[in-house]
Amino acid sequence: LFLAGFTSVTTAKKHRTLFFRNVVAPKSSLDFLPFFLTSLFRALSLSTILIVFVKAKPPPLTLLSPHTLKDNLTSRMNYLRPFELVAPTAAIGAILLMPFGPLLFPRAYLLFLFTYFITYLYLSINHFFKFCISARKIKYNIRQWNATQRVTSGDSNTSSVAGSLSGSPLPTPTRTSYTPLSDFDEMEASLKLYEDSHWIHAFIIPNYAEPEPLLRDTIKRLANHSTTLITPLHFRRNAQTNYVIILAMEESELGHEAKAQNLKDHFTNHFLHFIITSHPSGIPGEARGKGSNVAYAARTGAQELIHRNVEKRRVVFTVTDSDSAIPELYVTEVEKAISQAEDPYTTLCSPPIFFSRNSFEVPAAVRVTDTTWSIMVMQNLSNSRGLSFPCSTYSLSMVLAERVGYWDVDADSVGEDMHMWLKCFFKTEGAARTVPIFVPINLTNVQTTGYVSNMYARYVQATRHMNGVADVAYTLKSAFLPKQQNNFDSKSLLPLSNKYGNYFSVANLFDKIVVCFHVLEAHLIPCTSGWLMFAAVPVMQFLLFPPHPLLSYVAPTENPILTSEFYATLWNLVKIVTVLLPMPLFGMLAVYENLHRTVDRELLRKSRTESRTWRNILDYVWLPVAAWLFLTLPSTVACVKRLIKHEDKYIVAEKIFHEEPENKF
Repeated sequence: LFLAGFTSVTTAKKHRTLFFRNVVAPKSSLDFLPFFLTSLFRALSLSTILIVFVKAKPPPLTLLSPHTLKDNLTSRMNYLRPFELVAPTAAIGAILLMPFGPLLFPRAYLLFLFTYFITYLYLSINHFFKFCISARKIKYNIRQWNATQRVTSGDSNTSSVAGSLSGSPLPTPTRTSYTPLSDFDEMEASLKLYEDSHWIHAFIIPNYAEPEPLLRDTIKRLANHSTTLITPLHFRRNAQTNYVIILAMEESELGHEAKAQNLKDHFTNHFLHFIITSHPSGIPGEARGKGSNVAYAARTGAQELIHRNVEKRRVVFTVTDSDSAIPELYVTEVEKAISQAEDPYTTLCSPPIFFSRNSFEVPAAVRVTDTTWSIMVMQNLSNSRGLSFPCSTYSLSMVLAERVGYWDVDADSVGEDMHMWLKCFFKTEGAARTVPIFVPINLTNVQTTGYVSNMYARYVQATRHMNGVADVAYTLKSAFLPKQQNNFDSKSLLPLSNKYGNYFSVANLFDKIVVCFHVLEAHLIPCTSGWLMFAAVPVMQFLLFPPHPLLSYVAPTENPILTSEFYATLWNLVKIVTVLLPMPLFGMLAVYENLHRTVDRELLRKSRTESRTWRNILDYVWLPVAAWLFLTLPSTVACVKRLIKHEDKYIVAEKIFHEEPENKF
């Protein structure tokens, strides 16, 4: 409605005489084209709105009773909330603006392009500096860990004690190693951490049709986490005493019982508990996917742990993927962050993601896509206000999960990781915050047999990821619509406390605005930047300065670039800024190359031949293809699909995994 109305108002005066001049007595067929395009644009806008109303089939209005009428009106108003149209409007608007902007409102369109490109450039520069901070902290953590191992291995007393406790000849790092001996304050804080260290880590591993060797390798890496020796006066902790595996299976998968039982038998006596959950299919109101499986596994696992007399305040849920290789350093940093937090029950821990398990076995375009994906996740973590989103793997306390009613399971919560963070943030009135854990989680790239099939599999995965655009409407509604005044969540096992009612009351509105901005940036930039950055300037150049046969298409007097010095300068600035837009990304890629080799060699213990070299810079030739195929196109499709809600098929990314006899860490 806005697009159609705006077009009508801005072009009415311009085409009032154009109609009579071109329709009544047209000089040529091309003179009629601007008016025809304007009419076509209005018709398309109104037709799109009509299709939305017809296809969506909102609840019909009836006059059965006042209560029924009220319910139907409420349901219809809920459906027609403008927040649901934000994402589709942005995606469709970006496409329609390219041809119609220069023709219908060139001055406003030039101002829009300049504002959009300047904003994008500012965000990219900001991302570059935040990524540099994250990369520096990741290197620092890895090198501190390695220094600790070297110091510990040189201490024969510690080695003998650790060896006797763990039954392993290799010494393991202690928590004191994180504190420089020259800093007494940090040492004292570290000792306090030892005393408070009593967490039980429940790893939720949702999976559907994943290879059994891949799951076995992921769980084996957790089982190999070595004993942590605190002091001779404190107890030891390892996977057998403090780790719980919650293997979240899907009931609809054929043979899931045998696969789960095989894994449980294989890891007998390796963990404190090994819990298998089987998520039923066809539950009313649920959408199939990772979120609903995690929700069922967390609830079932929590009940089982309580039944086994595990105190819920000690439990830390870590949601991870079936291909996540979690190092022991991550668990150590999570305990450190939660124990030192002002309120551990409003804390979410989020690590960066890293793709180095099979990166050389996939096409370069897939490799480049996952590289840029991990860069965006890493820069997102360096947020000074703790307003950063998790991706793939994250940790939170069972208390927080119960307090907010666990994970949502409807179709609008398909982006399970970001959605859960948003739910925790809004349910606690802004009290929930992210603590970044600068320890990379190593993942596998999507891999299939065949080049084309591998590219298609990555596209399918990108489409599933981009369906998280539903969080745009959820965020805007949660931030700005009034909430029900209740004190209990029907999905929670704990009553909602009022202690968060005025938490950060002064800055609460500001934090909500910042969160909304970050969500809009995460979901609307991908569906608009690809079109505008690559095509807006060339299309406008063609329409305003067409080739000779189309000289009568745009009159020189109607061209603001020719008639106004201001717009001519603005047009030149737009072209200059367009060239500068990818520069911050190139800088982040250069920093990433160095970081990738550091992680490969110093954390994953890979040889030089197994790690990236400077020759891999040639991979970035595929950036334009990867950006369009795995970012712009999937995000645009996901946004447009919000107009007609339907449940997608539950398709997981295919992975080929060759099990190794021994893990590298």
